Amino acid sequence: MASREVQMEDLRCVAATRDGHPDAFGDIVRRYQDRIFNTIYRLLGDYEEAKDLAQQTFLRAYMSLDRFRGNSSFYTWLYRIGVNAALDERKKRSRNPHLVGDSIVLASEEDGRHVSSDPDDPAERVLTREREQAVTKAITSLDELHRSVLVLRDIEGMDYDDISEVLSCPRGTVKSRLHRARLVLKEKLKDMMQ
Repeated sequence: MASREVQMEDLRCVAATRDGHPDAFGDIVRRYQDRIFNTIYRLLGDYEEAKDLAQQTFLRAYMSLDRFRGNSSFYTWLYRIGVNAALDERKKRSRNPHLVGDSIVLASEEDGRHVSSDPDDPAERVLTREREQAVTKAITSLDELHRSVLVLRDIEGMDYDDISEVLSCPRGTVKSRLHRARLVLKEKLKDMMQ
């Protein structure tokens, strides 16, 4: 969950935007653009589509500010918009299979960066890339409900209550979906973990 100070700053920016100062919304965009993009990217696996949907998320939020009531934190409300856009896109892709890519790549692969214990060791880089691809493929194979919970909790670090709000489902459902997603992921990656 966002810190109290960040929540207050979000509310200040929302109020200023509503009062006719659209530049205040730029502070919100700068604060959350990377996180929204990364979440959408991990849900979709398409870099360009994620960029477009992240922009659409902020545009939709800006156009819908009058509907934000403050019942949840602003970032949870914003995430809900972004996650719903990504899930809608996945549904559209499932109806049109030619739109689905072969696999998702990790953000570090897209920009050429790789995490390694020894970045100068070619064998270590290859092994790291293979692991990333295996994990990515396993995450991609999850259905959208399990994938969404896994990405929001284990990759984005959101707490259960925020995930519950973003996905509009009870906290218990979030926990059971996450448990199931982790079990499926563990099974898919068992060879790599040995």
